[in-house]
Amino acid sequence: MCDCMVCERIEQIKNGKNPYFVRELRTGYVVIGDHQRIKGYTLFLCRQHAEELHFLKPAFRDAFLHEMAVVAEAVYNAFRPDKLNYELLGAGKGLHMHWHIFPRTAGDTPRPGPVWQLGKELSAEEFLPDAAQLEDFRRRLNVELDKLL
Repeated sequence: MCDCMVCERIEQIKNGKNPYFVRELRTGYVVIGDHQRIKGYTLFLCRQHAEELHFLKPAFRDAFLHEMAVVAEAVYNAFRPDKLNYELLGAGKGLHMHWHIFPRTAGDTPRPGPVWQLGKELSAEEFLPDAAQLEDFRRRLNVELDKLL
């Protein structure tokens, strides 16, 4: 097994030990973000350990991009933001690419711009969701994914 945080998270999902898991799709896994400073923050983890989109076979890449768009639409429908922000990242341990989907609302950051301006506040302990909030977010996303898939 590679030394990769995203692969570790996927293994937790496969072993039924990731409380943030929402749903498995053909090309990846939908999970609630660990911290909910931005309510409804969701990730879509690529099923394949790859660092770049162009490293994926074209058919898988196209399906991955399509499924990301479906996940984003589900996030939008479930949380009704003013705007969605999308980022395909792969940093830290393993560089395994994964989508960050942030449902943005007016005033959710001190000034207009990316969520990263929040710095450590974005991952502050006070924004860890409790079991009830996780269940609510999972339910809301699954309802919307059911409509779209």
